[in-house]
Amino acid sequence: MIPLPILPLTREAYAPFGDLIDGPPPGNPGRLVNQGFVRRHDFASPLSNLRPHAELNFAFFRCKPRPPEGFVVDQLERHPDSTQLFLPLGPARYLVVVALGGERPDLSSLAAFVAASPQGVSYHPGIWHLPLVAFDQVTDFACLVYEDSSARDCEVALFPEEERRIIAGPFSR
Repeated sequence: MIPLPILPLTREAYAPFGDLIDGPPPGNPGRLVNQGFVRRHDFASPLSNLRPHAELNFAFFRCKPRPPEGFVVDQLERHPDSTQLFLPLGPARYLVVVALGGERPDLSSLAAFVAASPQGVSYHPGIWHLPLVAFDQVTDFACLVYEDSSARDCEVALFPEEERRIIAGPFSR
């Protein structure tokens, strides 16, 4: 199996795949609301919907933890017509594996990151990504994605043995 190293999760490293959501967007000063006690930052991450009839789905995910050591990437999925955005709803460490590509993932662009609270991520439409993999504990996520109950909501690519990758740490907290 081919090792896949973990990269530092930064806005710049993640930009080809989506947005890192870890606080107010850089350069967005926001505006004061609620009698001046709250600073609101609008449009913190773009949400794209390429199907006008699809509806915004606010979904809740509860993930059982899996050990990071030796995790095998044997599939990726994509949402060709929608951004998908995940925000952890508490303390969390989770695996983010992404790739560019068309009908199949481009494995030469495969990248792996470990996200930790309060980091959330979005996937641009068509970005191949690993389904949610939480570490350490049961982890809850809020998810936003446009869906219409068609096969275009989520496409999956399974990897033959020779294309599978094994995650190569470090996984320290």
